[in-house]
Amino acid sequence: MTYKALKLSFVFTVGLASAAVAQECSPKIDDSLLTEPGKLTMAVSPTLPPMAYAESDGTLKGLRIELGVELAKRLCLEPDFISTEYATMVPGLKGGRWDVIDAGLFVTEERLKILYMIPYENLAISISTSVEGAEISSVEDLSGRRISTDIGGYAERKMRELNVDFEADGLEPMDIALFDNYATVYQALRAGQVEAAVSIDPVAKLYQETGEFTHALSGMYATPGSLSFDNLEVAEAVTAAMQEMNEDGWLPELMGTYGVSQADDGEIRLKGPNL
Repeated sequence: MTYKALKLSFVFTVGLASAAVAQECSPKIDDSLLTEPGKLTMAVSPTLPPMAYAESDGTLKGLRIELGVELAKRLCLEPDFISTEYATMVPGLKGGRWDVIDAGLFVTEERLKILYMIPYENLAISISTSVEGAEISSVEDLSGRRISTDIGGYAERKMRELNVDFEADGLEPMDIALFDNYATVYQALRAGQVEAAVSIDPVAKLYQETGEFTHALSGMYATPGSLSFDNLEVAEAVTAAMQEMNEDGWLPELMGTYGVSQADDGEIRLKGPNL
């Protein structure tokens, strides 16, 4: 990750919610393990309403923001959110720029070799089209079309794998346009630069509810989304807090509010190297 990329990130607080978590209790993670003493620093991508997004005044909202605030509260820390692109998240974590990736990184075998991950949200890939655009009712209908998705993510990987399948079946591959985040993925669709946008179910569902796009396909290649860490002790402390909020009902209620199902049948487990 370049210095320029970091400079283009913005640190957000969550208004009064941040002050509310400054409780008189002992932090459950030692300052020596944290990016900033007394703070849980989390990388987010606020471009995915309703999962994480920024209002016009910079206030962060969404499922992952509420989760991050509650985690910090239970750990007796102050929540700090850093907005950044997905491509910078793992390098930034490895470089000590943040403590947690709170962006629903898809759990893959490759990532589990280098990251500690807590799968908690069940996500699947969706296809969106313009309301009067391409008729897409099956995966095969994507053949030969120009599509947009986020660079370096699970969706890009699955679309490239689908292209291999298309070519093996004698079908024309998709022309895949890559963008830094889902906001620009959908901007490309809005501008007519692509015929379909590839995102995740909650994002595509929300865009359909606004009436701007059609949620053409959903539930594709379902896989867990996670909180991700580089430090095992930090990961274990967060896992304990997640298990607590799962057992007392806070986490299931949050997930239900956003219409997102829990991964791993609702069990909270830490996964990663040698675990």
